[in-house]
Amino acid sequence: MLARVYSCAVIGLEGVIVEVEVDTGPGLPGMIIVGLPDAAVQESRERVQSAVKNAGLIYPRKRVTVNLAPASVRKEGPAYDLPIALGVLAAAEQIPQEALDGSLVIGELSLDGSVRHVRGVLPMAAVARQQGFSRVFVPSPDAAEAALIPGLEVIPAASLSELYAHLNGAMRISPHPATRAEDVDVTVSTDFSEIKGQEHIKRALEVAAAGGHNCLMVGPPGAGKTLLARALPAILPRLTIDEALDVTRIYSVADQLPPDVPLVRSRPFRAPHHTISHAGLVGGGNQPHPGEISLAHRGVLFLDELPEFGQRVLEVLRQPIEDKIVTISRASGSLTFPANFMLVGAMNPCPCGYYGDPVKACTCSFGTVTKYQKRISGPLLDRIDIHVQVPRVEYDKLSDQRTGEPSQVVRARVEAARVLQRARFERTQGVSCNADMHPAEVRKFCILDDTGAALMRSAMNQMNLSARAYHRTLKLARTIADLARCEKIAPQHLAEALQYRPRMADTG
Repeated sequence: MLARVYSCAVIGLEGVIVEVEVDTGPGLPGMIIVGLPDAAVQESRERVQSAVKNAGLIYPRKRVTVNLAPASVRKEGPAYDLPIALGVLAAAEQIPQEALDGSLVIGELSLDGSVRHVRGVLPMAAVARQQGFSRVFVPSPDAAEAALIPGLEVIPAASLSELYAHLNGAMRISPHPATRAEDVDVTVSTDFSEIKGQEHIKRALEVAAAGGHNCLMVGPPGAGKTLLARALPAILPRLTIDEALDVTRIYSVADQLPPDVPLVRSRPFRAPHHTISHAGLVGGGNQPHPGEISLAHRGVLFLDELPEFGQRVLEVLRQPIEDKIVTISRASGSLTFPANFMLVGAMNPCPCGYYGDPVKACTCSFGTVTKYQKRISGPLLDRIDIHVQVPRVEYDKLSDQRTGEPSQVVRARVEAARVLQRARFERTQGVSCNADMHPAEVRKFCILDDTGAALMRSAMNQMNLSARAYHRTLKLARTIADLARCEKIAPQHLAEALQYRPRMADTG
Protein backbone atom coordinates (compact mmCIF):
# COMPACT_ATOMS: atom_id res chain seq x y z
CA MET A 1 0.00 0.00 0.00
CA LEU A 2 1.15 3.53 -0.78
CA ALA A 3 1.01 6.39 1.77
CA ARG A 4 1.93 10.06 1.39
CA VAL A 5 3.18 12.42 4.08
CA TYR A 6 4.46 15.95 3.50
CA SER A 7 7.60 17.31 5.10
CA CYS A 8 10.03 20.14 4.32
CA ALA A 9 13.66 20.78 3.39
CA VAL A 10 15.56 24.02 3.99
CA ILE A 11 17.67 25.38 1.13
CA GLY A 12 19.55 28.45 2.30
CA LEU A 13 16.91 30.26 4.35
CA GLU A 14 13.88 29.08 2.38
CA GLY A 15 11.71 26.02 2.92
CA VAL A 16 10.96 23.56 0.11
CA ILE A 17 8.03 21.13 0.43
CA VAL A 18 9.12 17.47 0.29
CA GLU A 19 6.64 14.69 -0.46
CA VAL A 20 7.47 11.53 1.49
CA GLU A 21 6.04 8.52 -0.39
CA VAL A 22 6.08 5.21 1.50
CA ASP A 23 5.25 1.93 -0.23
CA THR A 24 5.11 -1.50 1.41
CA GLY A 25 5.26 -4.66 -0.66
CA PRO A 26 6.43 -8.26 -0.76
CA GLY A 27 10.10 -9.02 -0.36
CA LEU A 28 12.77 -9.29 2.32
CA PRO A 29 12.02 -6.98 5.29
CA GLY A 30 13.99 -3.76 5.11
CA MET A 31 13.81 -0.11 4.13
CA ILE A 32 15.24 1.64 1.09
CA ILE A 33 15.33 5.46 1.01
CA VAL A 34 15.69 7.20 -2.36
CA GLY A 35 15.44 10.83 -3.44
CA LEU A 36 18.96 12.28 -2.86
CA PRO A 37 19.20 11.66 0.92
CA ASP A 38 22.38 12.42 2.87
CA ALA A 39 23.89 10.12 5.52
CA ALA A 40 21.66 11.47 8.32
CA VAL A 41 18.53 10.70 6.27
CA GLN A 42 19.81 7.22 5.37
CA GLU A 43 20.25 6.54 9.09
CA SER A 44 16.52 7.16 9.56
CA ARG A 45 15.99 3.46 8.71
CA GLU A 46 17.41 2.34 12.05
CA ARG A 47 15.89 5.20 14.07
CA VAL A 48 12.40 4.73 12.63
CA GLN A 49 12.39 0.95 13.09
CA SER A 50 13.52 1.14 16.73
CA ALA A 51 11.21 4.09 17.53
CA VAL A 52 8.13 2.31 16.13
CA LYS A 53 8.86 -0.87 18.12
CA ASN A 54 9.72 0.96 21.37
CA ALA A 55 6.55 3.07 21.05
CA GLY A 56 4.56 -0.16 21.34
CA LEU A 57 3.52 -0.17 17.66
CA ILE A 58 3.95 -2.81 14.96
CA TYR A 59 6.66 -2.32 12.33
CA PRO A 60 5.58 -4.08 9.08
CA ARG A 61 7.69 -7.11 8.18
CA LYS A 62 7.70 -6.14 4.52
CA ARG A 63 9.92 -4.43 2.03
CA VAL A 64 9.50 -0.66 2.61
CA THR A 65 10.45 1.84 -0.09
CA VAL A 66 10.64 5.54 0.82
CA ASN A 67 10.85 8.19 -1.90
CA LEU A 68 11.63 11.80 -1.01
CA ALA A 69 10.38 14.00 -3.84
CA PRO A 70 11.46 16.11 -5.63
CA ALA A 71 14.57 14.03 -6.13
CA SER A 72 16.51 17.04 -7.43
CA VAL A 73 16.57 18.66 -3.95
CA ARG A 74 19.20 17.31 -1.58
CA LYS A 75 17.69 16.12 1.72
CA GLU A 76 19.85 16.53 4.82
CA GLY A 77 19.35 16.19 8.55
CA PRO A 78 17.14 14.01 10.75
CA ALA A 79 13.90 16.04 10.35
CA TYR A 80 12.44 13.33 8.06
CA ASP A 81 12.33 10.66 10.81
CA LEU A 82 8.81 11.48 11.99
CA PRO A 83 7.21 11.83 8.51
CA ILE A 84 8.83 8.54 7.42
CA ALA A 85 7.55 6.79 10.57
CA LEU A 86 4.02 8.11 10.05
CA GLY A 87 4.21 7.12 6.39
CA VAL A 88 5.22 3.57 7.35
CA LEU A 89 2.31 3.35 9.84
CA ALA A 90 -0.13 4.78 7.27
CA ALA A 91 1.09 2.35 4.59
CA ALA A 92 0.58 -0.49 7.11
CA GLU A 93 -2.97 0.82 7.72
CA GLN A 94 -2.27 1.48 11.40
CA ILE A 95 -3.25 5.15 11.07
CA PRO A 96 -5.74 6.62 8.55
CA GLN A 97 -4.22 8.43 5.57
CA GLU A 98 -6.90 11.14 5.74
CA ALA A 99 -5.69 12.12 9.24
CA LEU A 100 -2.46 13.36 7.60
CA ASP A 101 -4.09 15.23 4.71
CA GLY A 102 -3.36 18.96 4.71
CA SER A 103 -0.59 18.50 7.28
CA LEU A 104 3.17 19.05 7.28
CA VAL A 105 5.26 16.79 9.54
CA ILE A 106 8.72 17.60 10.95
CA GLY A 107 10.73 15.85 13.66
CA GLU A 108 13.69 13.70 14.66
CA LEU A 109 13.00 10.45 16.50
CA SER A 110 14.86 8.98 19.45
CA LEU A 111 15.14 5.22 19.68
CA ASP A 112 12.54 5.25 22.47
CA GLY A 113 10.02 7.02 20.22
CA SER A 114 10.29 10.54 21.68
CA VAL A 115 10.44 13.45 19.23
CA ARG A 116 13.52 15.70 19.31
CA HIS A 117 14.19 19.29 18.31
CA VAL A 118 15.17 20.05 14.70
CA ARG A 119 16.60 23.20 13.17
CA GLY A 120 14.86 25.45 10.64
CA VAL A 121 11.30 25.07 11.97
CA LEU A 122 10.35 28.72 11.33
CA PRO A 123 11.05 28.76 7.56
CA MET A 124 9.41 25.34 7.30
CA ALA A 125 6.25 26.58 9.02
CA ALA A 126 6.28 29.72 6.86
CA VAL A 127 6.41 27.76 3.58
CA ALA A 128 3.68 25.41 4.89
CA ARG A 129 1.40 28.40 5.35
CA GLN A 130 2.30 29.76 1.89
CA GLN A 131 1.61 26.39 0.23
CA GLY A 132 -1.85 26.07 1.78
CA PHE A 133 -1.20 23.58 4.59
CA SER A 134 -3.52 24.10 7.53
CA ARG A 135 -1.63 22.09 10.15
CA VAL A 136 1.96 21.25 11.13
CA PHE A 137 3.18 18.51 13.45
CA VAL A 138 6.44 19.65 15.08
CA PRO A 139 8.57 18.57 18.08
CA SER A 140 7.24 19.97 21.36
CA PRO A 141 10.39 22.12 21.97
CA ASP A 142 9.85 23.81 18.58
CA ALA A 143 6.09 24.43 18.83
CA ALA A 144 6.41 28.02 20.10
CA GLU A 145 8.71 28.84 17.16
CA ALA A 146 6.29 27.40 14.58
CA ALA A 147 3.38 29.22 16.29
CA LEU A 148 4.93 32.55 15.23
CA ILE A 149 3.30 31.97 11.82
CA PRO A 150 -0.32 33.17 11.95
CA GLY A 151 -3.18 31.08 10.59
CA LEU A 152 -1.42 27.74 11.12
CA GLU A 153 -2.51 25.02 13.55
CA VAL A 154 0.61 23.83 15.36
CA ILE A 155 0.41 20.36 16.98
CA PRO A 156 3.31 19.74 19.41
CA ALA A 157 4.47 16.10 19.27
CA ALA A 158 6.26 14.81 22.37
CA SER A 159 6.41 11.16 21.27
CA LEU A 160 5.44 8.87 18.41
CA SER A 161 2.99 6.91 20.58
CA GLU A 162 1.21 10.12 21.64
CA LEU A 163 0.95 11.28 18.03
CA TYR A 164 -0.31 7.82 16.98
CA ALA A 165 -3.11 8.06 19.54
CA HIS A 166 -3.98 11.58 18.37
CA LEU A 167 -4.20 10.56 14.70
CA ASN A 168 -6.38 7.57 15.55
CA GLY A 169 -8.72 9.67 17.68
CA ALA A 170 -7.87 7.89 20.95
CA MET A 171 -6.66 11.17 22.50
CA ARG A 172 -6.36 14.77 21.42
CA ILE A 173 -3.23 16.92 21.47
CA SER A 174 -4.20 20.55 21.98
CA PRO A 175 -2.74 22.95 19.37
CA HIS A 176 -0.04 25.27 20.65
CA PRO A 177 -1.37 28.81 21.19
CA ALA A 178 -0.10 31.49 18.83
CA THR A 179 3.19 33.01 19.99
CA ARG A 180 2.93 36.76 20.42
CA ALA A 181 6.08 38.80 19.91
CA GLU A 182 5.10 41.01 22.86
CA ASP A 183 5.36 38.01 25.21
CA VAL A 184 9.04 37.42 24.40
CA ASP A 185 11.47 39.22 26.70
CA VAL A 186 14.08 41.62 25.34
CA THR A 187 17.46 41.05 26.97
CA VAL A 188 19.46 44.19 27.76
CA SER A 189 23.21 44.17 27.26
CA THR A 190 25.71 46.49 28.97
CA ASP A 191 24.12 49.83 29.78
CA PHE A 192 25.77 53.08 28.71
CA SER A 193 25.40 54.44 32.25
CA GLU A 194 27.93 51.86 33.48
CA ILE A 195 30.70 53.22 31.25
CA LYS A 196 32.87 55.86 32.94
CA GLY A 197 34.13 58.75 30.84
CA GLN A 198 34.63 58.36 27.07
CA GLU A 199 31.85 60.85 26.34
CA HIS A 200 33.02 61.58 22.79
CA ILE A 201 33.15 57.83 22.03
CA LYS A 202 29.58 57.46 23.30
CA ARG A 203 28.59 60.33 21.03
CA ALA A 204 30.26 58.60 18.06
CA LEU A 205 28.42 55.35 18.82
CA GLU A 206 25.14 57.26 19.11
CA VAL A 207 25.71 58.72 15.64
CA ALA A 208 26.63 55.26 14.33
CA ALA A 209 23.45 53.74 15.80
CA ALA A 210 21.25 56.56 14.49
CA GLY A 211 22.33 56.06 10.88
CA GLY A 212 23.51 52.44 10.78
CA HIS A 213 27.14 53.48 10.17
CA ASN A 214 30.25 51.34 10.58
CA CYS A 215 32.71 52.32 13.30
CA LEU A 216 36.37 51.67 14.23
CA MET A 217 37.79 52.37 17.69
CA VAL A 218 41.55 52.70 18.14
CA GLY A 219 43.16 52.92 21.57
CA PRO A 220 45.47 51.34 24.17
CA PRO A 221 44.59 48.12 26.02
CA GLY A 222 42.06 48.51 28.82
CA ALA A 223 40.58 51.79 27.56
CA GLY A 224 37.10 50.25 27.28
CA LYS A 225 36.75 49.55 23.55
CA THR A 226 35.14 46.13 24.02
CA LEU A 227 32.82 47.40 26.77
CA LEU A 228 31.69 50.27 24.54
CA ALA A 229 31.01 47.90 21.64
CA ARG A 230 28.99 45.53 23.85
CA ALA A 231 26.87 48.47 25.01
CA LEU A 232 26.00 49.45 21.43
CA PRO A 233 23.02 47.06 20.93
CA ALA A 234 21.27 48.66 23.92
CA ILE A 235 21.00 52.00 22.09
CA LEU A 236 19.97 50.55 18.72
CA PRO A 237 16.25 50.82 17.84
CA ARG A 238 14.05 47.92 18.92
CA LEU A 239 13.58 45.23 16.29
CA THR A 240 10.28 45.51 14.47
CA ILE A 241 8.21 42.32 14.20
CA ASP A 242 9.28 41.82 10.57
CA GLU A 243 12.96 42.34 11.48
CA ALA A 244 12.65 39.96 14.44
CA LEU A 245 11.16 37.25 12.21
CA ASP A 246 13.91 37.89 9.66
CA VAL A 247 16.63 37.41 12.30
CA THR A 248 14.88 34.43 13.92
CA ARG A 249 14.70 32.64 10.57
CA ILE A 250 18.50 32.88 10.22
CA TYR A 251 19.11 31.69 13.78
CA SER A 252 16.63 28.83 13.31
CA VAL A 253 18.37 27.58 10.18
CA ALA A 254 21.78 27.92 11.86
CA ASP A 255 20.42 26.10 14.96
CA GLN A 256 21.47 29.05 17.13
CA LEU A 257 18.14 29.83 18.79
CA PRO A 258 18.55 29.65 22.59
CA PRO A 259 16.30 27.13 24.39
CA ASP A 260 12.85 28.49 25.26
CA VAL A 261 13.41 31.56 23.04
CA PRO A 262 11.11 31.17 20.01
CA LEU A 263 11.74 34.71 18.70
CA VAL A 264 14.87 36.88 18.68
CA ARG A 265 13.74 40.26 20.01
CA SER A 266 17.18 41.72 20.83
CA ARG A 267 19.57 43.07 18.23
CA PRO A 268 22.18 40.40 17.44
CA PHE A 269 25.71 41.02 18.70
CA ARG A 270 28.32 38.72 17.18
CA ALA A 271 31.96 38.86 18.26
CA PRO A 272 33.91 36.11 16.46
CA HIS A 273 37.50 35.38 17.51
CA HIS A 274 40.24 36.55 15.16
CA THR A 275 41.14 32.93 14.35
CA ILE A 276 37.80 32.48 12.53
CA SER A 277 37.98 30.99 9.05
CA HIS A 278 36.75 32.55 5.83
CA ALA A 279 33.79 30.13 5.72
CA GLY A 280 32.98 30.74 9.37
CA LEU A 281 32.68 34.47 8.78
CA VAL A 282 30.76 34.63 5.48
CA GLY A 283 29.13 31.18 5.57
CA GLY A 284 29.82 28.09 3.50
CA GLY A 285 30.18 24.34 3.61
CA ASN A 286 29.19 21.71 1.07
CA GLN A 287 25.60 22.68 1.77
CA PRO A 288 26.10 26.39 2.59
CA HIS A 289 24.97 27.63 5.99
CA PRO A 290 24.90 31.19 7.35
CA GLY A 291 28.16 32.61 8.72
CA GLU A 292 28.81 35.23 11.38
CA ILE A 293 27.98 38.16 9.08
CA SER A 294 24.50 36.70 8.46
CA LEU A 295 24.04 35.92 12.16
CA ALA A 296 24.79 39.62 12.76
CA HIS A 297 22.00 40.64 10.33
CA ARG A 298 20.04 43.64 11.73
CA GLY A 299 22.61 43.88 14.53
CA VAL A 300 26.31 44.38 15.26
CA LEU A 301 29.34 42.44 14.00
CA PHE A 302 32.16 43.26 16.43
CA LEU A 303 35.71 42.42 15.35
CA ASP A 304 38.05 42.87 18.30
CA GLU A 305 41.79 43.08 17.62
CA LEU A 306 40.97 43.85 13.99
CA PRO A 307 44.54 43.62 12.55
CA GLU A 308 44.88 40.08 13.97
CA PHE A 309 42.20 38.77 11.57
CA GLY A 310 43.53 37.16 8.41
CA GLN A 311 43.78 39.57 5.50
CA ARG A 312 41.68 37.33 3.23
CA VAL A 313 39.02 37.11 5.96
CA LEU A 314 38.84 40.90 6.26
CA GLU A 315 38.76 41.53 2.53
CA VAL A 316 35.66 39.35 2.03
CA LEU A 317 33.77 41.88 4.18
CA ARG A 318 34.01 44.56 1.51
CA GLN A 319 31.24 43.26 -0.75
CA PRO A 320 28.72 42.45 2.04
CA ILE A 321 29.26 45.90 3.60
CA GLU A 322 28.26 47.52 0.31
CA ASP A 323 25.53 45.13 -0.89
CA LYS A 324 24.04 44.03 2.49
CA ILE A 325 23.94 40.44 1.20
CA VAL A 326 26.47 37.65 0.71
CA THR A 327 26.28 35.16 -2.16
CA ILE A 328 27.93 31.75 -1.74
CA SER A 329 28.49 29.88 -4.99
CA ARG A 330 29.03 26.15 -5.30
CA ALA A 331 29.06 23.76 -8.24
CA SER A 332 25.49 22.77 -7.38
CA GLY A 333 24.29 26.39 -7.40
CA SER A 334 24.48 29.60 -5.41
CA LEU A 335 22.69 30.78 -2.28
CA THR A 336 22.20 34.31 -1.01
CA PHE A 337 22.08 35.16 2.69
CA PRO A 338 21.20 38.58 4.16
CA ALA A 339 24.09 40.48 5.77
CA ASN A 340 22.79 43.92 6.74
CA PHE A 341 24.96 44.53 9.79
CA MET A 342 26.82 47.35 11.51
CA LEU A 343 30.55 46.64 11.50
CA VAL A 344 32.29 47.73 14.70
CA GLY A 345 36.03 47.18 14.93
CA ALA A 346 38.48 47.68 17.78
CA MET A 347 42.26 47.70 17.58
CA ASN A 348 45.40 48.83 19.32
CA PRO A 349 47.47 51.47 17.50
CA CYS A 350 50.54 49.18 17.48
CA PRO A 351 51.57 45.65 18.58
CA CYS A 352 52.44 46.74 22.13
CA GLY A 353 49.32 48.89 22.24
CA TYR A 354 50.76 52.16 23.50
CA TYR A 355 51.72 54.15 20.42
CA GLY A 356 50.78 57.77 21.10
CA ASP A 357 49.84 57.06 24.74
CA PRO A 358 50.74 60.02 26.99
CA VAL A 359 51.50 57.83 30.04
CA LYS A 360 53.15 54.61 28.91
CA ALA A 361 55.93 54.63 26.32
CA CYS A 362 55.57 52.59 23.12
CA THR A 363 58.26 49.94 22.57
CA CYS A 364 57.55 49.48 18.85
CA SER A 365 59.69 50.91 16.07
CA PHE A 366 58.12 53.32 13.62
CA GLY A 367 58.31 50.70 10.86
CA THR A 368 56.58 48.13 13.08
CA VAL A 369 53.75 50.55 13.83
CA THR A 370 53.27 51.33 10.14
CA LYS A 371 53.32 47.66 9.16
CA TYR A 372 50.80 46.80 11.90
CA GLN A 373 48.35 49.49 10.84
CA LYS A 374 48.68 48.56 7.17
CA ARG A 375 47.30 45.08 7.91
CA ILE A 376 43.91 46.72 7.37
CA SER A 377 43.61 47.69 3.72
CA GLY A 378 42.67 51.16 2.52
CA PRO A 379 39.52 49.94 0.71
CA LEU A 380 38.21 48.39 3.95
CA LEU A 381 39.03 51.51 6.01
CA ASP A 382 37.27 53.59 3.35
CA ARG A 383 34.06 51.65 4.04
CA ILE A 384 34.13 52.57 7.73
CA ASP A 385 32.37 55.88 8.34
CA ILE A 386 33.43 56.63 11.91
CA HIS A 387 37.03 56.41 13.16
CA VAL A 388 37.60 57.39 16.79
CA GLN A 389 40.59 57.40 19.13
CA VAL A 390 39.79 55.88 22.54
CA PRO A 391 42.11 57.33 25.23
CA ARG A 392 42.84 55.72 28.59
CA VAL A 393 40.33 56.59 31.33
CA GLU A 394 41.64 58.82 34.15
CA TYR A 395 41.33 57.86 37.81
CA ASP A 396 38.97 60.70 38.68
CA LYS A 397 36.39 59.47 36.16
CA LEU A 398 36.77 55.82 37.15
CA SER A 399 36.30 56.56 40.85
CA ASP A 400 33.36 58.91 40.32
CA GLN A 401 30.21 57.34 41.79
CA ARG A 402 27.88 59.20 39.47
CA THR A 403 26.45 57.23 36.58
CA GLY A 404 26.25 58.46 33.02
CA GLU A 405 23.30 58.78 30.67
CA PRO A 406 21.35 55.49 30.55
CA SER A 407 21.00 53.57 27.30
CA GLN A 408 17.23 54.05 27.09
CA VAL A 409 17.62 57.85 26.96
CA VAL A 410 20.19 57.57 24.16
CA ARG A 411 18.01 55.02 22.35
CA ALA A 412 15.08 57.44 22.41
CA ARG A 413 17.16 59.99 20.45
CA VAL A 414 18.37 57.26 18.07
CA GLU A 415 14.82 56.03 17.44
CA ALA A 416 13.62 59.60 16.81
CA ALA A 417 16.33 59.98 14.15
CA ARG A 418 15.38 56.63 12.60
CA VAL A 419 11.73 57.73 12.40
CA LEU A 420 12.82 60.71 10.30
CA GLN A 421 14.83 58.40 8.04
CA ARG A 422 12.00 55.91 7.57
CA ALA A 423 9.70 58.75 6.55
CA ARG A 424 12.36 60.09 4.17
CA PHE A 425 12.97 56.73 2.47
CA GLU A 426 9.39 55.48 2.57
CA ARG A 427 9.20 55.25 -1.22
CA THR A 428 12.79 54.15 -1.78
CA GLN A 429 13.31 50.42 -2.23
CA GLY A 430 16.05 48.83 -0.13
CA VAL A 431 16.93 51.94 1.91
CA SER A 432 15.89 52.09 5.57
CA CYS A 433 18.58 54.28 7.14
CA ASN A 434 21.13 56.87 6.05
CA ALA A 435 24.00 54.38 5.71
CA ASP A 436 21.99 52.51 3.03
CA MET A 437 21.67 55.55 0.75
CA HIS A 438 22.74 55.24 -2.89
CA PRO A 439 24.30 58.15 -4.83
CA ALA A 440 20.86 59.23 -6.08
CA GLU A 441 19.57 59.59 -2.50
CA VAL A 442 22.75 61.35 -1.40
CA ARG A 443 22.29 63.91 -4.18
CA LYS A 444 18.66 64.44 -3.19
CA PHE A 445 18.85 64.49 0.62
CA CYS A 446 22.40 65.63 1.42
CA ILE A 447 22.43 69.12 -0.07
CA LEU A 448 25.05 71.52 1.33
CA ASP A 449 24.83 75.30 1.55
CA ASP A 450 27.65 77.50 0.22
CA THR A 451 29.60 77.38 3.49
CA GLY A 452 29.25 73.59 3.69
CA ALA A 453 30.28 73.17 0.06
CA ALA A 454 33.40 75.27 0.65
CA LEU A 455 34.23 73.23 3.76
CA MET A 456 33.78 69.99 1.84
CA ARG A 457 35.96 71.19 -1.02
CA SER A 458 38.72 72.10 1.40
CA ALA A 459 38.41 68.74 3.19
CA MET A 460 38.57 66.83 -0.09
CA ASN A 461 41.86 68.52 -0.97
CA GLN A 462 43.48 68.33 2.46
CA MET A 463 42.33 64.84 3.50
CA ASN A 464 42.56 63.22 0.06
CA LEU A 465 39.04 61.81 0.32
CA SER A 466 37.95 59.26 -2.26
CA ALA A 467 34.58 59.45 -4.01
CA ARG A 468 33.29 56.78 -1.61
CA ALA A 469 34.60 58.72 1.41
CA TYR A 470 32.92 61.87 0.05
CA HIS A 471 29.53 60.15 -0.11
CA ARG A 472 29.99 58.46 3.26
CA THR A 473 30.88 61.78 4.88
CA LEU A 474 27.69 63.33 3.50
CA LYS A 475 25.63 60.38 4.79
CA LEU A 476 27.20 60.81 8.22
CA ALA A 477 26.49 64.54 8.21
CA ARG A 478 22.87 63.76 7.29
CA THR A 479 22.64 61.47 10.36
CA ILE A 480 24.13 64.12 12.67
CA ALA A 481 21.59 66.62 11.32
CA ASP A 482 18.79 64.10 11.96
CA LEU A 483 19.91 63.71 15.59
CA ALA A 484 19.73 67.49 15.90
CA ARG A 485 16.26 67.49 14.25
CA CYS A 486 17.55 69.74 11.47
CA GLU A 487 16.04 69.54 8.01
CA LYS A 488 19.23 70.75 6.31
CA ILE A 489 22.86 69.82 6.82
CA ALA A 490 24.57 72.74 8.59
CA PRO A 491 28.35 73.40 8.51
CA GLN A 492 28.70 72.19 12.12
CA HIS A 493 27.11 68.84 11.18
CA LEU A 494 29.55 68.46 8.30
CA ALA A 495 32.49 69.46 10.52
CA GLU A 496 31.60 66.74 13.06
CA ALA A 497 31.29 64.18 10.26
CA LEU A 498 34.73 65.14 8.92
CA GLN A 499 36.39 64.73 12.30
CA TYR A 500 35.37 61.05 12.22
CA ARG A 501 37.51 60.38 9.15
CA PRO A 502 40.63 58.22 9.80
CA ARG A 503 43.74 59.83 11.27
CA MET A 504 45.89 56.70 11.41
CA ALA A 505 47.64 57.70 8.19
CA ASP A 506 49.37 60.43 10.21
CA THR A 507 51.48 57.73 11.91
CA GLY A 508 53.10 56.72 8.67
